[in-house]
Amino acid sequence: QVQLVESGGGLVQAGGSLRLSCAASEGTFSSRHMGWFRQAPGKERDFVAAISWNDGSTEYVNSVKGRFTISKDNAKFTVYLQMNSLKPEDTAVYYCAARRRYAGTSKSANEYAFWGQGTQVTVSS
Repeated sequence: QVQLVESGGGLVQAGGSLRLSCAASEGTFSSRHMGWFRQAPGKERDFVAAISWNDGSTEYVNSVKGRFTISKDNAKFTVYLQMNSLKPEDTAVYYCAARRRYAGTSKSANEYAFWGQGTQVTVSS
């Protein structure tokens, strides 16, 4: 069982930046595809970004390309989401998620086995 704990959310003005962190509980982190999702009130949980366990390749939803960067530190069992040029439409609860070991890339929430509790990001206009 992998436990994930997000941190770094908060309230920021439009145009500002936040860095989210997601700490994993155990060492198989380095063999897991990791993703960030977000859920706004009354909406479904949507894919934001993901990073591959083997070659570090990344994927992003079009709306955040050029503004958000996902990265991971295997030594610290932590994945990050650097969010720049934030917009009010980025307001949501952000969730970190992990796939089963050695699984490939995915943008589908249903294919992630482990989830954090979420961290609120609010962007004011």
